[in-house]
Amino acid sequence: MHYGILKNYIGGEWVASTSGELLDVHNPATDEVIARVPLSTADEVDRAVAAAKEAFQEWRETPAVVRSRYMFRLKELMEEHFEELARTVTTEHGKILDEARGEVRRAIENVEVAAGVPSLMMGYNAEDIAAGIDEDCILQPVGVFCCVAPFNFPAMVPFWFMPYAVACGNTYIVKPSEVCPVSQNRLFELLDEVGFPPGVVNLVNGAKGVVDALLTHPDVAGVSFVGSTPVGKYIYATAAANGKRAQCQAGAKNALVVMPDAVLDGTVAAILTSAFGTAGQRCLAGALVLAAGDIYEPLKAKLVEAAARIKVGDGLDESVQMGPVVSRKALERILGYIEKGVQEGAELLLDGRRVAVAGNPNGYFVGPTIFDRVRPEMTIAREEIFGPVLGIIPVADFEEALAIIEAIPYGNAASIFTSSGKWAREFKYRVKCGNIGVNIGIAAPIATFPFAGMKQSFFGDLHGQGRDAIQFFTDRKVVISRWF
Repeated sequence: MHYGILKNYIGGEWVASTSGELLDVHNPATDEVIARVPLSTADEVDRAVAAAKEAFQEWRETPAVVRSRYMFRLKELMEEHFEELARTVTTEHGKILDEARGEVRRAIENVEVAAGVPSLMMGYNAEDIAAGIDEDCILQPVGVFCCVAPFNFPAMVPFWFMPYAVACGNTYIVKPSEVCPVSQNRLFELLDEVGFPPGVVNLVNGAKGVVDALLTHPDVAGVSFVGSTPVGKYIYATAAANGKRAQCQAGAKNALVVMPDAVLDGTVAAILTSAFGTAGQRCLAGALVLAAGDIYEPLKAKLVEAAARIKVGDGLDESVQMGPVVSRKALERILGYIEKGVQEGAELLLDGRRVAVAGNPNGYFVGPTIFDRVRPEMTIAREEIFGPVLGIIPVADFEEALAIIEAIPYGNAASIFTSSGKWAREFKYRVKCGNIGVNIGIAAPIATFPFAGMKQSFFGDLHGQGRDAIQFFTDRKVVISRWF
């Protein structure tokens, strides 16, 4: 299917971009062009911001219970189009259908949580803070917000932010990934069908030029971002310099600690899903296994044996267990890291460079790859590869594992596999990472909890999802009153 040249959605209308710059959007399993996305202009950003600003006052005055009804309608439409949305994600991103279904489900769950805004936006008060004086704290919407979205979860990630912002009474602009823009464009067709007042929700396709225009626009109050650490730092610094709120979820290098008392079969299954699910292209992917003591040899053998059986292919094939990576550029980067690992002396136990998918000779496929005897100073142990490459580091004990995690500059996620409550408690108490798994390979918070992150994995104060989102998209107004 070809989706044609994508349009922007501004002020309640689909508008063709005036930009002459177009990028091809590829199906990563076949290399076929499935759409063309415009790199919109600063003038088009101005129009979107103006539409959002004009819509803000009336929308913020709309009762919260009425705003929440739009969320219920959006949920209904997303459920009706669930399978279609999942297939769109797979077609433009490459992840297998079950993973795409999980992504769409998480997007819907965030809409469900945002629908509870009448209670989530309730403030608090105290009587008689002094004689005859009362004090109230009221949560109020702020204005125009925007999202700069990543390619790896093109349907879900904007929904960590947009439903909460809009339900709280703000207006919104989404800048989808230019690599995977189709899913978000399809979701905006559903948003249009919901019938939001013109200007409440807007979409502007593009790349860095659009981002810079949003970050420097005086009428944009804040930005939400998910992506790499270098870009996250840039967006956070630029937003702050322009007086904006910012929440920037950034890169990761997630470690999975396996203690000698871990349940081996369950641990292996969890690690495989963590490392090779979505072809390793998620910020919660397990990248390093820290195998403690005697578990090292049996764990290594089982991991390699099981990973070698993973079927790689087109994600639309229900029998496939791992799809392609998102682009040829990503494929070349990942192959470069594998070569770097070999050059630095790591032992390549499973080489994903040899994978071949029948019938798809042009797809961006790399198979599960496992390195052994990785050392913490190696490039493949320090840098985020964002692909299906797993490194094994044998460690003597729990303390050595913690020391390695402490030295990693990122703090997105870490997991421990153990049968000991003592080790589990020590781990979650001491590890400086935002999302902690105990016998869980992918420590992904549900929509009612914030998607956390520490160190170089997050820049800001309030995270996406849950209560943090409500706080980010509202301001506190304190009223102190006395009546004579």
